[in-house]
Amino acid sequence: MEKVTPMMRQYIEIKKQNMDVIIFFRLGDFYEMFFDDAIQVSRELELTLTGKNAGLEERIPMCGVPHHAANIYIDKLVEKGYKIGICEQLEDPKGVTKGIVKRDIVQIISKGTLIDADTLNEKENNYIGSVVDFEHAYGLCFSDISTGVIYVELIEHNITKIVSEVVSTGIKEIITTDKLDPSIASLFRNQFKINVNIDNNIDDILEYKYIYDELDDIRYITTIKHLLSYITNTQKRNLSHMQKAIVRQVNQSLKMDMHTKRNLELTETLRLKQRNYSLIWLLDKTKTAMGSRMLKYYIENPLIEKNKIEKRYNCVETLLKEFILKSDLQNYLFQVYDLERLSGRVAFGNANARDLLQLKNSIQVLPNIKEILKKLNFDYCLETLPELYNLLESSIHENPPLSIKEGYLIKEGFNSELDELKDLRKGGKDFVARFEAEERERTGIKNLKVGYNRVFGYYIEISKGNVNLIKEEYGYERRQTLSNCERFISPILKEKEALILNAEERIIELEYNIFISIRDKVKEFIPKLQDIAKIISEIDVLQSFATVTEENNYIRPILTTDHSLEIVEGRHPVVEKVLNEGVYVPNDVLFTKDTNILLITGPNMAGKSTYMRQLAITVIMAQIGCFVPALSAKLPVFDAIFTRIGASDDLVSGESTFMVEMTEANYAIENATENSLILFDELGRGTATFDGMALAQAIIEYIHDKIGAKTLFSTHYHELTDLENNLAHLKNIHVSAHEEDGNITFLHKIKEGSVDKSYGIHVAKLANLPDELIKRAGNILKVYESTEKKRDIKVQESLPLDEILEIKESKVEQQLKNIDPLNVTPLEALNILYKLKEEIKK
Repeated sequence: MEKVTPMMRQYIEIKKQNMDVIIFFRLGDFYEMFFDDAIQVSRELELTLTGKNAGLEERIPMCGVPHHAANIYIDKLVEKGYKIGICEQLEDPKGVTKGIVKRDIVQIISKGTLIDADTLNEKENNYIGSVVDFEHAYGLCFSDISTGVIYVELIEHNITKIVSEVVSTGIKEIITTDKLDPSIASLFRNQFKINVNIDNNIDDILEYKYIYDELDDIRYITTIKHLLSYITNTQKRNLSHMQKAIVRQVNQSLKMDMHTKRNLELTETLRLKQRNYSLIWLLDKTKTAMGSRMLKYYIENPLIEKNKIEKRYNCVETLLKEFILKSDLQNYLFQVYDLERLSGRVAFGNANARDLLQLKNSIQVLPNIKEILKKLNFDYCLETLPELYNLLESSIHENPPLSIKEGYLIKEGFNSELDELKDLRKGGKDFVARFEAEERERTGIKNLKVGYNRVFGYYIEISKGNVNLIKEEYGYERRQTLSNCERFISPILKEKEALILNAEERIIELEYNIFISIRDKVKEFIPKLQDIAKIISEIDVLQSFATVTEENNYIRPILTTDHSLEIVEGRHPVVEKVLNEGVYVPNDVLFTKDTNILLITGPNMAGKSTYMRQLAITVIMAQIGCFVPALSAKLPVFDAIFTRIGASDDLVSGESTFMVEMTEANYAIENATENSLILFDELGRGTATFDGMALAQAIIEYIHDKIGAKTLFSTHYHELTDLENNLAHLKNIHVSAHEEDGNITFLHKIKEGSVDKSYGIHVAKLANLPDELIKRAGNILKVYESTEKKRDIKVQESLPLDEILEIKESKVEQQLKNIDPLNVTPLEALNILYKLKEEIKK
């Protein structure tokens, strides 16, 4: 340590305190990395690895990136899961006469703390979360620091539930303590690629007490403090935009675990993990980034309170009737920028003049939106902030630069001192123009020019061919010789230069200070801007619902209270949209008061899974307040949806299909109520036929007798259809198909009753398997079917134990019972054994 240079000693001290962070160490116009950081970054970003003399025997590894382009490299590293510490110079090098410039970490950037507008997905929240283990429950707090929204909840002390909640919420980074079960942290890191940081600090930060001061439960408060401690320690900047914590209760919204959200393709598709062709892709006709994020929250957290759902229906219906007002509303919403994230940048202190212009332009249309809401009789109290608009309109230049340190930020007339300096600068520039014209006249050199650069300041430029025309009396002093011209200075020009440049420096400095002052005033309006953002988001989502309803001919569902469900000609909204018009086959879904389970049979590829997903998506659309794809729909309000659909097999974690099936089935059985919806697609297929059939029947019976949840259960075990005779609340339905001349046509129509064929070989034929193989499979099937008939297999009905054990005895068993083994000689025993053997042969 003694041998290294002072600067490198400074770097090592900073690195020691941030060993899990890659340090971007500011040196002039570059960020440099050293030692292992340099090796790692050069490999990840394909940068040239060089060396630097640092006082040691060998040069140390080093690589660097330009300061002005650093965000590109930082984003790439963060995406790969690294944390980046920005180490800046804390004082102007010009003012340091002794020693080295002070440096320190000013911000740590990671997946959960990104705030750069160009990096973030405007349609999604970027959550960072805290998980605290309270032994009997987990505390979960998560926040998008770019918007200031913060949520807190308590999760049952169950690994599956805490993991599911974190993953399904889309949290990018988790902060936890060393008390958390290491297997949970490992799951987050390895299986779900979520950054995990162990941090035991739970600090009291008085300036942010308002976030949780209305909460009573110490577990909520502790979890919030834990997250805030980490954010303040890593971001080292103002967090005044953080909003009051929103408590999420278990019974506040429709429950769906991560498997259900994934199986139903609510926000991304199963195969490609992309937004296109998911439910949100279909429903998102929002005009603002805030509205798009709110829509995602609605879809992932449907309502369970009938009154709140009906209120949204009423708004959508009004917008459909008042289509002209809806069109005007959409036009004004389109002009509103991302108020949530703009407020965040103002609070963080990195908003530039263009950001404030976006705020001004957004505020400008608020009175128009308020007027439309009034005409629609919508119950929203929207503030219009005329005071803030007037401040920004009178101060910020219409076309400012990106940087706030280049001037041209503030309008004339806003600050008298600034105006005087600008007049002085203008007079100086006018002088330069006049001086150039006068010198041309005085010297007779027509191409004489007055120019400026940072090295020589203002200069007189004369071409080589005219240099001989210069006379001593002009007072020119040669400063630079170029290939085609000579550059000179003059006493008068240097005198004015000092005035002009001094005015320019003072203008830039004063404009910067004025801008900071304006930005600080804008901070005072952040709570109101956030309230406005929430209203705009909700209105935007409602107009989006109205738009998709109009485009796709959806209808307003009727919410029932008697647990019955009736959908007439329902459609899967996404599949319908993807198929050509008129191709999609609509289907009814009917659960009467006396029917809880629909057992679905039918061919592969006929549409059983689509039918099941269709019902779940219709329920979700209904409970977020959107109209639904059907001719008519009567629905109860469900409290949860559980799914087990094959596509979610967890092959990555090494679990077998059957283990995943049983785990997901168990989760549903443990948590479902009579008000839940369960979708089980071919449950039991992951094990041997009779095992699978037995388990499928037992699960159906348990749901039927113990839970009473509305259930769609598809199966290829056709023997299970006999359960309709024994289970009063179960009904058979099937997906029809037409077979003719050895060919099958899928009709995709749901009908009552059951089928006894799966048409698997026909599906194989459609997949173009070799004819020889298809023919052989057909012959084998005939053998199996004939064998099956001989066995006369029947599904075991539910019988009392004593009836099951009441089995008729055979003659052999009767004879065996009559034998007294203690009074039988060896010869008699052999004779008895012979007779029994003959009896068995009969």
